[in-house]
Amino acid sequence: MRTVSATAGAVTAVLAAGTASVVVGRLASDAALKASAGRPLPTEPRLTVHGTAAGRITLTRDLATLRPGVYGLAGDGSHAVVGPVLEDTPHPADTVVRRLERVTHGTLAPGDAAWLTPNLYVGDPRTVLGLDHTDVDVPGELGALPAWFVPGDRDTWVIAVHGLGTTREHALNLMGFLHARRLPVLALAYRGDPGAPRPPDRLNHLGETEWRDVDAAIRYAVRHGAGRVVLLGWSTGATMALRAAEHSQVRDRVAGLVLDSPVLSWPATLRALARARHTPEPLLPLAVRAAQGRAGLHADGLAGTAGPDRLQVPTLLVHGPGDQVAPWEHSRRLARRRPGLVTLHTVPDAPHAAMWNADPEEYEERLRRFLTPLL
Repeated sequence: MRTVSATAGAVTAVLAAGTASVVVGRLASDAALKASAGRPLPTEPRLTVHGTAAGRITLTRDLATLRPGVYGLAGDGSHAVVGPVLEDTPHPADTVVRRLERVTHGTLAPGDAAWLTPNLYVGDPRTVLGLDHTDVDVPGELGALPAWFVPGDRDTWVIAVHGLGTTREHALNLMGFLHARRLPVLALAYRGDPGAPRPPDRLNHLGETEWRDVDAAIRYAVRHGAGRVVLLGWSTGATMALRAAEHSQVRDRVAGLVLDSPVLSWPATLRALARARHTPEPLLPLAVRAAQGRAGLHADGLAGTAGPDRLQVPTLLVHGPGDQVAPWEHSRRLARRRPGLVTLHTVPDAPHAAMWNADPEEYEERLRRFLTPLL
């Protein structure tokens, strides 16, 4: 009887441990599959505001606050824009002083929690940039997809697609640059975004299904006068652009791809986000399997991306080794395999989907050189 009881207890313990592991794997997979638009990814540290003065802000010292460039600083009910580190300003050893460009809304007080974001702007093209635009609805597979359309007099349109943790406001960083080159711009909100239809399972699919919304945007552009389109995507938005360029029935209208911090391996991205949520290393494979089962992700791990040998249009990859969400090595490998078609611009010291923020002038010059032959 003791042996039977001991065996039964051991089996119960194993089953309980197995169930717990499945639950942990499922929760860990939420870091990617339930990432909310406009909320920071778990890889982005929460910072503390230590003080503000005219034209400057003091923040917790961290690798994030030492990054070069210009960023949004978002808190609970506040948004500001911070510029470079002010090296000559006195400050305690555990803080960093950056230039405070402007406070968009709310207030920043000592003790407030905040995080850096690539989004410099909050609003729409008219309110924040003074650009005339039209709010349009793109007919999508699940329903109407809200989009901003900023007109231009060229027949090549740019379709801008944001990625994980951001909204279509991310495209505002480049809207002025693109408008100055007379390019019509369609900035898309896709399934799961505020104002857009929710996917039936309420999950992000890392581009596996969302690419169909980019396909819908291409069709919309063609119906409304676009001769060709350039797809500009960040993060999973870049993945969607790749998928659309491969699978869309109107892919012949795609003239080029601009891919910022593309997610080229969904297991690598999912592991990175789960690890940032302090998931123990032995449980990371469970998170990957849970995500694959819940979202129907491709077993080959390619996050829906087109194979290198199937790329058919000029592609500008902008990425860097500081990306903790989408490993830069995958972009470097893609560029090496298609050197005649893919150009890789490497940006050091920039976080995920913030390659422009690290050096806006250099980014826009690379983009200008890429776009010019396509117009």
